[in-house]
Amino acid sequence: MAKPKTAIAAADTPVDQRPPHLTVLVLQGGGALGAYHLGVIEELAEYNIPPDWICGISIGAINAALIAGNRPGERVPAMLKFWERVSSSLVPIFPIPEGPMRDMWSDGAAMWIATQGVPGFFKPRFPPAKYGAKGTVGAISHYDTEPLRETLAELVDFDWLNDGPIRLSVGAVSVTTGRMHFFDSKGGPDHCRITADHIIASGSLPPGFPPVKIGDDWYWDGGIASNAPLQHVLDEGTEFDKNIFQVDLFPAEGPFPETLLDADTRAQDIRYSSRTRLGTNLEMSLSPARLVVRRVLDSCHPDLEGLSEADIQTLRAFACEQHIEIAQIIYRNKAYGGKARGFEFSRPTMEAHRAAGRRDAASVFSIRDWSKRPEVNGVHSIDVGAEEALRVMKPSPSR
Repeated sequence: MAKPKTAIAAADTPVDQRPPHLTVLVLQGGGALGAYHLGVIEELAEYNIPPDWICGISIGAINAALIAGNRPGERVPAMLKFWERVSSSLVPIFPIPEGPMRDMWSDGAAMWIATQGVPGFFKPRFPPAKYGAKGTVGAISHYDTEPLRETLAELVDFDWLNDGPIRLSVGAVSVTTGRMHFFDSKGGPDHCRITADHIIASGSLPPGFPPVKIGDDWYWDGGIASNAPLQHVLDEGTEFDKNIFQVDLFPAEGPFPETLLDADTRAQDIRYSSRTRLGTNLEMSLSPARLVVRRVLDSCHPDLEGLSEADIQTLRAFACEQHIEIAQIIYRNKAYGGKARGFEFSRPTMEAHRAAGRRDAASVFSIRDWSKRPEVNGVHSIDVGAEEALRVMKPSPSR
């Protein structure tokens, strides 16, 4: 196992005097790769670790809604029903062996989805976008996501989602301002009652899907601005300790590419994983600074010379003592790694993503009892797959 990197801050508050800790799920976007989330959630249920807060973007927002919008015993069945539905158009009549035939299947599946759409998710727009009236959503998107609205209405209880025990945050970006919004069922600057519109907006990646109007503005997939919602859960709820399960579909590390397709795929991994890595590293680097500020505030007279009450409150907010453990569950060894992996919704690939999620989550959940509060001070990040991931192919001198 790789040695986890840790940023230490003093445990100034006795454990028994700290507020209850939160179990947080952070679900990254990635289209069809989101079946990996299903495997992680199945394993989470096996270990009886119910989430208190889920933050998702794109397919992560859809999976988050399926969890938060159902009672405990109904969460995995709802997710399974969704993923079986969206993969129902491409179910082979016989097992497909690994190797060239498997790659051909996946390439063909991706092409089929591009032309036919996905049951219960999206369908090709008719007439096509180029014939749509200028300025309408039909003119700026290739697909219609109305099937997803119907699926969400069937599988998600939005009253339970908003009034139940789980806090839900979903990220979307304003088409007109470019500002990232995290629509949040229980807090934050964009607190509101979550509807299907918020979930669909979070997954409306252009130019495939149309923007969704919420209030007076239009919203696209939050992954355009940031595919990693980790920062939102770090910035919000600072009074709580947190066990965070960061489930990423794109790894930062990877092998040196050998072909143009490999290069495109590798660039996609880096592009979509960069914000996650940045957020984790930033929080860990700030943890020692928070400790120093807290010590200065605690050792000085309450009326610090030259500082207003507002200044002091700002410093105290920055120095807020948090005990956070971030467990990174990253999908590295994908069943299908082509450029079109985001919309390869065939049943064999869905099942492979799901199995990988269970495998990787089990390796994390077995480390310790995650139902207990973080066992560290400050911010601690652990990635049980990091050591293996660093064994990447290096460019030879001839390249």
